[in-house]
Amino acid sequence: MQTTNQKKKAWSLQDVILLAIIAIFFGIIYQLWGYTYYALAATPLKVYANDATLGVWIMAGPLAAILLKKAGASVIGEVLAATVEMLLFSSWGAANLISGLIQGLASELGFTLTAYKNWGALSLTLATITSTIVTFAWDLFQSGYAAYNFALLVSLFIIRLLSIGFFAGLLVYLIKALLNKSGLVR
Repeated sequence: MQTTNQKKKAWSLQDVILLAIIAIFFGIIYQLWGYTYYALAATPLKVYANDATLGVWIMAGPLAAILLKKAGASVIGEVLAATVEMLLFSSWGAANLISGLIQGLASELGFTLTAYKNWGALSLTLATITSTIVTFAWDLFQSGYAAYNFALLVSLFIIRLLSIGFFAGLLVYLIKALLNKSGLVR
């Protein structure tokens, strides 16, 4: 016999469907957002393109987490959205899956820090911070940021924090509030 607490932790068909909808929706957004990245990268602001646009590519994970209120939802949501983006012939190909996994784990870490007991502004703030730190550390090696001077690294970090904070923090929080108000999600 399952207790109410066990039922809350178990994944229902409704949870899986909502996760699939989030993944498809954001996979399409991610693919389209690539054009914004390339437009910015074609300007003298090229060095800032990745950090300024990254916040959008992290949105699926936190949204999945705060809507489903389940451990692992952030990782699964982000990896599935990255998979959809890849299947839409993203210019980054299979590297999307690695990025999606790192971004999902980074976001998940923020929810883990509250022991999965807070699904509001605090957990989104922590997810913003952990996503910024983890993805920035990844880019130090993967994208060659380690070769940049300290002042540039600081400016890139701040731009990334603002991008993730706005898109994967504030905007996700507002989307959740609108969905709650509409009654579309529980």
